[in-house]
Amino acid sequence: MSNRHKAVEKSMVVLFACIFTVTTALAGCSKSEPGTDEKGPQNHTTIDHSKPLTLTVFSNAANYQGEQTGWYGKLLKDKFNITLNILAPQVAGDQLYKTRSAAGDLGDILIIENSQLEELIPVGLVMDITDRVANTKYLSKYVDNHFKPFNGGFDKVNPEGKIYGLPTFVADTSPTTFSEELPYSSPILPWDYYKGVGAPKLNNLSDLLSVLKKMQEEYPKTPDGKPIVPITLWKDWDGGGMENVRWLSNWYGYEQPNGTSTIQLNAKGDIAPLIDDNSMYKKILQFYFTANQMGLIDPDSASQDWNKVAEKLTNKQVLLLWYSWQRGFYNSIERGMNGDGNVAVPIADTRIIQSSDAYYGSGRVFAIGSKAKEPDRIMEFLDWFVSPEGLRYTTNGFEGFNYEKTADGKFKLTQVGQTAFQENTPVPEEYGGGGYQDGQSKINSMIMSDFVKDPDSGEFYNNNYWSSTIEANKTTLTTDWQSTFNATNATEYYLKNNMIDIVPNINTSFGVDSSDIKNKRSQISDYVKNTSWKMIFAKNQGDFDQLWAKMKTDVVGLGWNDVVASDTEKAKKIVQMRAEALASK
Repeated sequence: MSNRHKAVEKSMVVLFACIFTVTTALAGCSKSEPGTDEKGPQNHTTIDHSKPLTLTVFSNAANYQGEQTGWYGKLLKDKFNITLNILAPQVAGDQLYKTRSAAGDLGDILIIENSQLEELIPVGLVMDITDRVANTKYLSKYVDNHFKPFNGGFDKVNPEGKIYGLPTFVADTSPTTFSEELPYSSPILPWDYYKGVGAPKLNNLSDLLSVLKKMQEEYPKTPDGKPIVPITLWKDWDGGGMENVRWLSNWYGYEQPNGTSTIQLNAKGDIAPLIDDNSMYKKILQFYFTANQMGLIDPDSASQDWNKVAEKLTNKQVLLLWYSWQRGFYNSIERGMNGDGNVAVPIADTRIIQSSDAYYGSGRVFAIGSKAKEPDRIMEFLDWFVSPEGLRYTTNGFEGFNYEKTADGKFKLTQVGQTAFQENTPVPEEYGGGGYQDGQSKINSMIMSDFVKDPDSGEFYNNNYWSSTIEANKTTLTTDWQSTFNATNATEYYLKNNMIDIVPNINTSFGVDSSDIKNKRSQISDYVKNTSWKMIFAKNQGDFDQLWAKMKTDVVGLGWNDVVASDTEKAKKIVQMRAEALASK
């Protein structure tokens, strides 16, 4: 995986975790009939819910395969008489897409990559939903500003600008706004452990390794005896290279552009091949190699999957976090009161690259398969999915359990809502029973994101930014951090100190790879990611250097120059569109 949305969707279970709280989706059972409570455009077709309907959901975002059960499964069953059967390439393997598309039927609801949508339109495997979307109550609100511009980018296969796909995690802010209080990827450490070794200033990655070593020596185990590891890695997110390497490249200004696998791009528009000797990819590989030589890398790294990592994060067994939402596995308001939690710890020589809010989406799309069963019922579900009710369930659970209304008409997390994810809180039987975390939506993606305003409260659905949460988060942890760094939050700190470049988020079509480029890309990607792992765990610096040199030579023989040329054209398009977005501010 190479893009922020891919990693985010792999763990939407904590997408909505704030610095000190986590209140991921916990749904209840609405008694109202869908589409009947407010005025507005909607599908006036009478829909018969009397027959049970099982929908096959092909989801590139899902970490789970099988029937959706738990509270979310009960919600959909009670509200729509729908059961979701989820197919997950991350579980079953990439061959699943090839097999099902070759058979002519991927499923009823598809959560796929932009490039896959572009492949599926001309062969007739996705449904034209232009008229259906126009006739909805909620989705129709986002057509002109979001869905039309996105689908219009697929002009080579969609010259009429029809709507085939609904982009994922769309923010209704602006194309150049960044709303979050912490960049997606930046160094994050447990505050109490960091202070426990003297909270030394971090000037560079060498300083980071030194402080991790001190923390490892001082805090080898959790209070209940579980081993603590400074750095943990995992393979199941890897695409064209190592995801854990690519995201740390962001700390030094280089990102992996959407749709590419061989290059990195900075805010100035400079393009660097991954295998360049001065590439940030190599620099981060060297960082991890050095860390392993120092005994700082989790020995489980090569064999564990993301679910195991998530378990360790929940137990505070990992010292270095690098993704903003990883904090939510452990942080809570209660712990924050005691100065306990994972926070940003800036490294002085970093200059982070950060994309703005995903105004046009973030690289995947929801689509309906051309052979879908009962498309009217699917559209009814998707329209509810972006409704205030649907978004509240997905992002904040249900009223009275996870959150409650305040006297001023806004919302406030309940005590249960603050820790339901971490504690896998039992859900009342009336809402489906089981554990809160266990019953979350296994679709693991959204159309509209939580950076959309709730019309009832006037605040984002993201509860991190509720005024009540901001007030509750004035804990020892936050105030200590704020006084130390003289900033309200990490984003403000990085902006004040000229340590971040916020670039417009670009989400568009880049054209479909030819079969030749696709085959070369696949072989090169496998080679690069496999060699990257070997380099990190190399016996010594000599072996590290030898593996790197061999990779540089071998990938050329696999067609490297052709794939780089293709990726460079995509990057140039991104650079141009970013300039246009900034010029139109």
